[in-house]
Amino acid sequence: MANANDIRRGNAIRYNNDICMVLEKERVKPGKGGAFVQTVLRNLRTGRTSQTRFASNETVEVVPLIRKKLEYSYRDGSGYVFMDTETYDQITIPEELVDPFKDFVVEGTGYDIVFTEDDIPMQLDLPPSIILEVIEAPEGLRGDSATNVRKPVKLETGLELNVPLFIKEGERIKIDTRSGEYMGRA
Repeated sequence: MANANDIRRGNAIRYNNDICMVLEKERVKPGKGGAFVQTVLRNLRTGRTSQTRFASNETVEVVPLIRKKLEYSYRDGSGYVFMDTETYDQITIPEELVDPFKDFVVEGTGYDIVFTEDDIPMQLDLPPSIILEVIEAPEGLRGDSATNVRKPVKLETGLELNVPLFIKEGERIKIDTRSGEYMGRA
């Protein structure tokens, strides 16, 4: 158990019988009344974000989390199968954790997965950018060279996005996983 003042951004705490990640923390001392800690928490089970206020002297349970670097192998009927490259153990991650990010999950790529002490997967952390292959790209029209003209392409994961006209089928491009936008050729 820890004091609410002691929690930090990135800690996991038990709140309302769920494990929540502290996204933001601010200590507030109003002119009248006692100090409090204002936090933004993300429920790791549901993914919902909420603002929560704790009294400064309130105790919270800090939950230790374990990060493992796992390589995505394949998808089967029960979820997404990842492999620990050190022990070669295969771990199936539930679909509800990976589906929101499925457009950025590529075979043979390593991802950070957050587990509780009980080896229950809680969160998939994407790298800031990922390299994907263009599988469908229409030809740019001749003379269509106004600045910043884009065309839609389809990538190996099924993701569709707009890229500059010079990108062709078979090229590998870098995508920002936070915004889903084209960053450049790989």
